[in-house]
Amino acid sequence: MLRIVSVVSICILFSIISYAQTNITGQVKDINNKPLEKVTVKIINNSKVTLTDEQGVFSFNDLPAGKYTLQFTSTGFESFRKTVNSGSTHEITLLPSSEQLQTVEITGRKESGYKNTNSFIGSKTATALKDVPQSISYVTKEVMQDQGAVRMGDVVKNLSGVNQFTFYDDLTIRGFRINGGSTTQLMNGMRTFTGFWKQPMVNYLERVEVIKGPASALFGNASPGGAINRVTKKPLEEARKSLSFTMGSFNNNRALADFTGPLNDEKTILYRLNLGYENAESFRDLQFDKNLVIAPSVSFLPTEKTRINFDAVYNKSNSRLDRGQSVIGNDLYSTPTSLALSASNDYLNEETYTVMASLNHQFNSRLAFNLAYLRTGYSQDLLEHRSANGYAVDMDSVIVPNLVARQAFIRKSKQYSDNASAYLTYDAHTGKIEHKLMAGFDYTQATLPPGSAQQTANNYLLKTGASKAYNPKKSADYQTYQYTTPDGKVLTLPKPNVSSFDLTRKNNQLEDVSKYVFGNAANSATVPTFSSLYGVYVQDQIKLGNLQVLLGLRFDTYKDKANYKTDSQEVVSQHKVLPRIGLVYSLTPNINVYGIYTQGYNPQDAATQANPLSGGPFSPIESNLIEGGLKTEWFNSQLTANLSVYQIRQKGTLYTASAPEQPELMIQIGEERARGVELDVTGQITSNWNITLNYAYNDATITEADSKNQIYVGKQKPNAPKHQGNLWTKYIIPAGPAKGLGIGAGGNFVDSRNVSNNATQVIPGYAIFNGALFYKVNKVQLQLNFNNLTNKTYWVGGYDYIRLFPGAPRSWQATISYTF
Repeated sequence: MLRIVSVVSICILFSIISYAQTNITGQVKDINNKPLEKVTVKIINNSKVTLTDEQGVFSFNDLPAGKYTLQFTSTGFESFRKTVNSGSTHEITLLPSSEQLQTVEITGRKESGYKNTNSFIGSKTATALKDVPQSISYVTKEVMQDQGAVRMGDVVKNLSGVNQFTFYDDLTIRGFRINGGSTTQLMNGMRTFTGFWKQPMVNYLERVEVIKGPASALFGNASPGGAINRVTKKPLEEARKSLSFTMGSFNNNRALADFTGPLNDEKTILYRLNLGYENAESFRDLQFDKNLVIAPSVSFLPTEKTRINFDAVYNKSNSRLDRGQSVIGNDLYSTPTSLALSASNDYLNEETYTVMASLNHQFNSRLAFNLAYLRTGYSQDLLEHRSANGYAVDMDSVIVPNLVARQAFIRKSKQYSDNASAYLTYDAHTGKIEHKLMAGFDYTQATLPPGSAQQTANNYLLKTGASKAYNPKKSADYQTYQYTTPDGKVLTLPKPNVSSFDLTRKNNQLEDVSKYVFGNAANSATVPTFSSLYGVYVQDQIKLGNLQVLLGLRFDTYKDKANYKTDSQEVVSQHKVLPRIGLVYSLTPNINVYGIYTQGYNPQDAATQANPLSGGPFSPIESNLIEGGLKTEWFNSQLTANLSVYQIRQKGTLYTASAPEQPELMIQIGEERARGVELDVTGQITSNWNITLNYAYNDATITEADSKNQIYVGKQKPNAPKHQGNLWTKYIIPAGPAKGLGIGAGGNFVDSRNVSNNATQVIPGYAIFNGALFYKVNKVQLQLNFNNLTNKTYWVGGYDYIRLFPGAPRSWQATISYTF
């Protein structure tokens, strides 16, 4: 009997112990409320470890009752610990890590949504944006996708103080022009350029960011307004694939693909492949774009201390070059915004490639080495008919306002750039003071090699068969023809080499170029050039309590070779020391105040200096920035609101002299000054409500000029609006019968702008309203975007009233995407 009782007691005891075994479960998300897969969850002082599934869910089973400390770790996120009771369920939010192994971006951004936490553009190290003592604005891929953005012109409206100058890859930042044809743009923090004539597609970009003000102390010569950085998509550790197809107004068709994930079980080799194809027409007469983008990326992570990355982007483009709209006299509304001056046999065929390799090695917990190289190549094959920047004239040289004088170009050229960068970072402590030291060297060269050539047909035909600028005093030397005006008058006009474009008849036709008198143009397209930059720099990011100090110093050597590899080659060398001093003070955990002083330097373009028709040589461009502001975070760091106040001064800018008989003549302005205020708000208000908002006030004027150019003093700089802003917001219904249904709405406004220095030609301000509808079911999303809902007539920029760049009328596009 006693034995039976003992057996029963033991069974009861085991039953009680078994009953006391409990579970701990939960879900891990990022700050955008997106589930995080394959997060390592470990019980401290226990051998149990698990990974979250694709929904971010984790579970520990059969745990004895009691308290446990859980540790959550994932690459790209801050490690997090939480003490919990057994038998409980938890929702965990991981914050992005402000300290990552790589100092150049090697693995993909883990965040999703409109907010980005870290950047490398402000210090060349992984630094939280709120700790960078300079204004940095950005647009993430999620914003681009929601707005249906295709090109940079669609993206930049989301960046405070940035607006289009033309249809080209051509922008102003804080009133200072920057264009893709120069080597002062950045890709993944490395200097590069685009083809300038056509804005590239943005489907392969993780984000677009701009550091405001002179960035020369970091990257060498750059625009004083700021530097645009295109950050390409990098591989992710989890497998993910997506396909999307778009159709819309103006026979717009696109197909995009994005594949990423590991290539081996150990996840030491990761890949990403972005593909894009576009076949689209335009609201502009005769314009079209056919683009193919191939953008692979591979990350090799052999050890925790060494990471290697390879990126490439190839873009093949077939199109026509759009030089803008011309109007009759000073009447902006005298011609439709669809009007272009192209001939039906014009073409622009371009190929661009960038290849980048980078290495990061962590010697120990303090010392790291970074090496990167970027190669860019570009080629173009062009035939175009465009304006000669003026109207046709009669025999007395009086303009005929409905006839635009034209010229024709045949151009074949290639251009290359190389950028290499190597630097060390070292973390040190002196008492309570923390230091992040950096020392580095970079080298950049840009080449327009011999063999690039351009032929130009322009001016008026002489009776001898040659062509020459028209001289009314020698009118008898020129051929003539009869022209009938729209009101029936018959005029005798000097005969142009290339037929003038009649704005009233819109004579876009096939032109016989064999009849033109061509001459080799003495301009930048035919002068081989070589320019290089050697830079040595040091930087210290100092932290003491709530105070952070950034000290930077750079020494640059610039070298230009005009008439490169010819008997008349000329070499010009210049040197410059550039300081950068910034302060950040944390008033509260979510409010930082900052200030900065930095200088910029930019030698004049080598091709312009070498062009005998430009009027040079010219002195280099020098600039400086004083800026201060606030950087704040709200709603559990999901929303940022930043305010900046700045002043930029620049000396030595070149402008077109607007001399009819010398179209390539340039003038150099003594000083320009931009003063302004910028506000940027980005992120989430709730987990289903995203917003991006910006406003900029910018007073950019010419303050000094020599005695010959006093007329320009006090004028607002071309294409530099005083006021501009943008709002875009998206809300997704999280539950109920309408779960997955979303709406996006917003708009942007731009103040009136001068299109030339004399301020007599102005384009009006405008406000554009856009909207979108979204519906997601499982892995499929349907998206419908509406742009310019009120069908507003407006212009994004221009050079003058013969070269205006209108915005698109009301349009739509529909997208279906599948993620698997």
